[in-house]
Amino acid sequence: MLHIYNTLSRRKEPFQPVEPGRVRMYVCGMTVYDYCHLGHARMLVSFDVIQRWLRVLGYDVHYVRNITDIDDKIIRKAVQTGQRLGEVTSYYIDAMHADEAALGVQPPDSEPLATEHVGAMLDIIGRLEEKGLAYRANSGDVNYAVRSFKGYGKLSGKSLDDLRAGERVAVDSDKRDPLDFVLWKSAKPDEPEESKWSSPYGLGRPGWHIECSAMSRALLGIPLDIHGGGPDLKFPHHENEIAQSEGAFGTQLANTWMHCGPLMVDADKMSKSLGNFRTIRDTIAAAGATHESAAQYQANAREAEMLRFFIVRNHYRSIQNYTPDNLRDAQNALDRLYQTLLNVAPEDVEIDWSASEVSGFRDAMNDDFNTSGAVAVLFELAGEVNRTGSSRVAGLLKALGAVLGLLQVDPAVYSRCASRYIGQSESFETLDDSRIDALVEERSAAKNARDFARADMIREQLRQAGVELEDKPGGVTQWRRA
Repeated sequence: MLHIYNTLSRRKEPFQPVEPGRVRMYVCGMTVYDYCHLGHARMLVSFDVIQRWLRVLGYDVHYVRNITDIDDKIIRKAVQTGQRLGEVTSYYIDAMHADEAALGVQPPDSEPLATEHVGAMLDIIGRLEEKGLAYRANSGDVNYAVRSFKGYGKLSGKSLDDLRAGERVAVDSDKRDPLDFVLWKSAKPDEPEESKWSSPYGLGRPGWHIECSAMSRALLGIPLDIHGGGPDLKFPHHENEIAQSEGAFGTQLANTWMHCGPLMVDADKMSKSLGNFRTIRDTIAAAGATHESAAQYQANAREAEMLRFFIVRNHYRSIQNYTPDNLRDAQNALDRLYQTLLNVAPEDVEIDWSASEVSGFRDAMNDDFNTSGAVAVLFELAGEVNRTGSSRVAGLLKALGAVLGLLQVDPAVYSRCASRYIGQSESFETLDDSRIDALVEERSAAKNARDFARADMIREQLRQAGVELEDKPGGVTQWRRA
């Protein structure tokens, strides 16, 4: 049986959806004003694996991941670049989809835009105002009265005293209490007209937190079976969502709350101010690919899957550290799995989940989506393939890899992709595929002519260029990039 760690209860619990056989999962997505970074990659891949496993278990999953397409940062970007809001958001939505495709992230079942649900947001704000949980400020903003909601802090474990002004919450003289947060922002004269909606409170736009309360209920109903997101959303975003939804409708917003762990860079939090900020496309774009001036870009298939593998090999709740050594280790480990599939062609195999040879994988995934344990099973199977040459076990390796979104690239194609993450010296000569093929043919001809000195010289030339050769029976030579 599947057990999931619930952030709200702070323990693992047996998963029991509201409606047997169906799962309604809502995950907070991106605010689209810039390229996705590595922290986003972790969230995208983690919840992609989660929804994949839920489907393997036979659940009818409705996976919703929203897009925030109205926000202060988006407005600033539009003003700075002289674009309309829709031009900014559509570009970065396309860029996000390109990153997802490169990482093998399956599209959610629904991907609502915040701007499509402003009416539902206003409905919730009206309900909160009627119940005394929201009030109109002199500025025209509408704020949530945090101290009027008794359950505030139950998700993050923070008391109201912990949240006093001057620490986590900035003081705003327009609020009755420094802890209060905005539900509706009054329009400013210098803001673009397209950022303003008519409302009972005058022209304005929704605050950030209210959008997910509206969209999750509109698309899935409440209570949700699973509500998830990145580690930084636990407070204040998800805490505020609970206050809004439960305050307005008097029922629990979600039965299970899930948060992936943080991704650090050299043991520090990723930040532009620290100079360690990395986008997904910076990390996996193919050599020479245009990626800073176009939403779409060509990814390096080997590096892109390495980044996914780097994320998947760790438990989704763990702290993950992005370092050159860790990336090298991930690339080398993934290369070993692909080398196994290159050496032994896999059969088409349908997984029998009752079989003992997959029990370790199944049990690991049912234990709070323990992908680390599941990946260990992949290496056990690879070891068996290497010992026995079994194409059936190779097929099982590939099929289980698919559950994690791994090992689906043609091994011959994968092995010929270069990688920046294998510790090669920058002085190595870079050879394209056609040049390598020509040298391999020349080496074969030299061997046939018994010119073994020339054959060895070519092998060494290729090795120096980061290309490894493997002579197979029948005079066939396979090559791969180290």
